[in-house]
Amino acid sequence: QVQLVESGGGSVQAGGSLRLSCAATGNTGRRKCVGWIRQVPGKEREGVAVIYTYFGSTQYYGDSVKGRFTISQDSAENMVYLQMDSLKPEDTATYYCAAVDSYSASSCYEISRAQTFTYWGQGTQVTVSS
Repeated sequence: QVQLVESGGGSVQAGGSLRLSCAATGNTGRRKCVGWIRQVPGKEREGVAVIYTYFGSTQYYGDSVKGRFTISQDSAENMVYLQMDSLKPEDTATYYCAAVDSYSASSCYEISRAQTFTYWGQGTQVTVSS
């Protein structure tokens, strides 16, 4: 079992930045795909970014955030971060951290797209005003 806790959400004006954090506890030793997914009420969830925790060298981003968001990790602290820059009002959503055990870095793309993660956090709200 893995427990995920997000933090760092809040309110910011368009053009601003926020950094979300995801703290993982429990069985964190296995290689994993760890992703950020966001959801707006009444809309489908959207995969934002995903990272493969084995060296953290493999990352994928949703088209709507490429060039603005950066996912990273601190493996020693079992933390995954989402740096969000140049925020837009359409980035307003609840952001969830999610994870799944995987031995394939390339699987992270499909897992993020299909959102077939095993473990989910409780979410953190991000509000971007114009």
